[in-house]
Amino acid sequence: MLVKTYGSAVYGINATTVTVETNINPGMNFFLVGLPDSAVKESEKRIDAALRNNKHKMPGMSIVINMAPADIRKEGSAYDLTIAVGILAASQQMKADKVNDYIIMGELSLDGGLQPIKGVLPIAIQAREEKFKGIILPKQNAKEAAIVNGLEVYGVENIMEVIDFFNDNIELEQTIVNTRDEFFSKLNDVEFDFSDVKGQENIKRALEIAAAGGHNVILIGPPGAGKTMLAKRLPTILPPMNLHEALETTKIHSVAGKMGKNVGLVSTRPFRSPHHTISDVALVGGGGVPQPGEISLAHNGVLFLDELPEFKRTVLEVMRQPLEDRVVTISRAKFSVEYPASFMLVASMNPCPCGYYNHPEKKCVCGAGVVQKYLNKISGPLLDRIDIHVEVTPVSFNELSAERTSEKSVSVRERVVRAREIQEKRYASKEGVHCNAQISSKQLREVCKIDEAGNQLLKTAMERLGLSARAYDRILKVARTIADLDGSEKIETNHLAEAIQYRSLDREGWAG
Repeated sequence: MLVKTYGSAVYGINATTVTVETNINPGMNFFLVGLPDSAVKESEKRIDAALRNNKHKMPGMSIVINMAPADIRKEGSAYDLTIAVGILAASQQMKADKVNDYIIMGELSLDGGLQPIKGVLPIAIQAREEKFKGIILPKQNAKEAAIVNGLEVYGVENIMEVIDFFNDNIELEQTIVNTRDEFFSKLNDVEFDFSDVKGQENIKRALEIAAAGGHNVILIGPPGAGKTMLAKRLPTILPPMNLHEALETTKIHSVAGKMGKNVGLVSTRPFRSPHHTISDVALVGGGGVPQPGEISLAHNGVLFLDELPEFKRTVLEVMRQPLEDRVVTISRAKFSVEYPASFMLVASMNPCPCGYYNHPEKKCVCGAGVVQKYLNKISGPLLDRIDIHVEVTPVSFNELSAERTSEKSVSVRERVVRAREIQEKRYASKEGVHCNAQISSKQLREVCKIDEAGNQLLKTAMERLGLSARAYDRILKVARTIADLDGSEKIETNHLAEAIQYRSLDREGWAG
């Protein structure tokens, strides 16, 4: 008897439906074809044990299972339940009249229990697009799949529930999630707040500007100055994610298996902080079985690179293209996958190996030329993609012990949101541009016009401070954002003056 059951394969952040055809004839062989990997081939033993431990059995006949389309590689253990249901239906141990209506996925334990799987959200989206009635999957994944409206989602704990459901012995409980309620319930669920930071008002201002314009930023300062503390609070002042961004972010985390149990939707902006020993593949994504890297997991959020010069140069250089294109393409001999990578880069670093160059109280012990050599670990092209360079100085005892409370993240976020709304209107006709940091050199000339006084100020600053040519465009972009925060249509001289001070690493002689 021939029976078709349906599963799904995830490539990139999209899913493809896989038809599992099970045919049973007289004989004693087991054939699994359709380009399965080792984990899929091993399913025979898991299914055999799971069925025996639940008073069913593998039929002692010739079983041929084809996973179509046969030219797409099937990977992982998530097809166990799909194959097991096909075998039971084809051997008439279970009714087969309803199995065609559902996508069935799940990894089987030897006792018949079901383990969670990856990539549930794209699988559910594809199931709805292909007009399946519903999806049956492990209970831990049910809430994530239920984010997709118009699809019956049944979370099960063991294979017997599935068998009894198709035999009409029980009714499974449908998992229902109100997507909008789920989204808004956790929208402002943040652990950190800007008010936790004592002092550092100038750095908070720089991060507010960075958030308002989507600018990448680098913080330079001695150990213990608060660079990491400030960076962790940046997501709390970024505009709240909209539902589209939340779904896109959730898809990436789902594919990477980072969702956790019983989690439905990622509704707060991600903050990723990889260690400096990370490999280039782990950062941008890839591997034998391509997976999203840290830059994709930071999509719609913040990627924080602490101690930037300690990262391997090859690791930093692979970020150059994703920073520009906001997408990363992983190419292999037979296929390529694309992951979104639109993130804000926040980097921090000590000014020198000992950490105390330019420190107001402690003396730097680094030798001649050591500071410049340390800074040269960061390439010019990468530094060129960072709009704001700001020096972080240590907080004094008086500021640390002061009772005065700082401004909360909610207040700062309101100003950031207003500035972003201005930019959204300005770039409404320009595809792929949503904030000032994303504009091209041609668009820069259109939206960042300055008067004669501003032009003279910029010329003087570049000559006296020894600013490089690349600093010119960056200053104009940042000045445009400062003007947006002020609600000004024109870039005034005070906006330019503030933007100029955020180019520390471009100053001639900064590192001696």
